[in-house]
Amino acid sequence: MRFSRPFCFALLPLLASCQVFTDKPAEPVIEQTRMQGELSLNAGQLLFRPCQEQRQFILKEDSAAELSSDASTLFADGHATLYVDMRGQLQANAQKGVDGQFVPSQVYRVQAEGHGCTDINFARTLLRASGHEPDWNIAVSNQGLILNRPGQEPQALPYLEEQLPEGRLNLSSEANGQRLDLWVARQRCVDGMSGAVQHLSAELRLNGEVLRGCAYLGGARND
Repeated sequence: MRFSRPFCFALLPLLASCQVFTDKPAEPVIEQTRMQGELSLNAGQLLFRPCQEQRQFILKEDSAAELSSDASTLFADGHATLYVDMRGQLQANAQKGVDGQFVPSQVYRVQAEGHGCTDINFARTLLRASGHEPDWNIAVSNQGLILNRPGQEPQALPYLEEQLPEGRLNLSSEANGQRLDLWVARQRCVDGMSGAVQHLSAELRLNGEVLRGCAYLGGARND
C-alpha cells in the first residue's frame, strides 16, 4: 500500500511525540557533602555540630547504625563530645531546637582524642596513616610524604602512588636510605590505643619491617 506525501508528513509530529513520552526520565542527582564537626549525645539522640558553626543537626538513625555503635563505645569511656569526619546529605527536620538532619553515607573517622576541628593541616592532607608497637605516623600531601617515628627526626620523602582495584592504594618510596611501601585498603579499622575508628586499614613495610595500623583520607582528597 502506498501513502500520499501529505499523509506521511502528518505522521511526523505523532512519531516525535511518542519519542518524548518513551524516554526514560533522568535519575535525580543527590548532593553529598563532606563535613567535619562535633558529635554529642542528648536524650538518646546523636547531634552533629559542624566545625566553627552554631548549627546543629540530628543524625538520621537508620543511616548511622555503625556510627552510633562506635560513638556509644567512645561515650562510654567518659567523653562528652567526639570528633567526626563524614560525607552525607543535609535534609530538613521539623524537630525544634535543631537546624535539620544529616544522613551519613560514609564515615571517614570518629575519635575522642586528637586535634579534630583545630587540625590546621587537615585541608592540605591527602592521606594520614599511623600505628603502634612500635609507633609510626605518615602524612601525605601534594608536597610529598613525611614519616614520623619516636626518637627520630621526621623524614620528608618523595613517593609514587599506584591505585589498585577496590579502592586500594600503594605508596612507595626509595630515598635517603629508606625503602618504604604503604598499602592502604578500604576496611574499617579501630586504633587499639585511642579507640578511634577510621575507614581505612594500613600496612607499612619499612626496610623489611612490617607495621600495621589505620588510615583516613584528608581534606585534600575525596574518595
